[in-house]
Amino acid sequence: MGSFSIWHWLIIVLMVYLTVAPAWKIARRAGFSGAWALIMFVPLLNLVAIWVFSLVKWPALDKPGSN
Repeated sequence: MGSFSIWHWLIIVLMVYLTVAPAWKIARRAGFSGAWALIMFVPLLNLVAIWVFSLVKWPALDKPGSN
């Protein structure tokens, strides 16, 4: 059991990207900071964040011309 190989690191980077990128885009389109996507790495808090984002009023909807 040695250190991680390059393939392990590539898979980890890919999984991080596949997790954070969509959440970042959703948060930005909703009018929140994209940095909220980093919550996806905190167990249980990520589930709470999904519910909060689905229930709170999105700032992007308050902007003129957004409808």
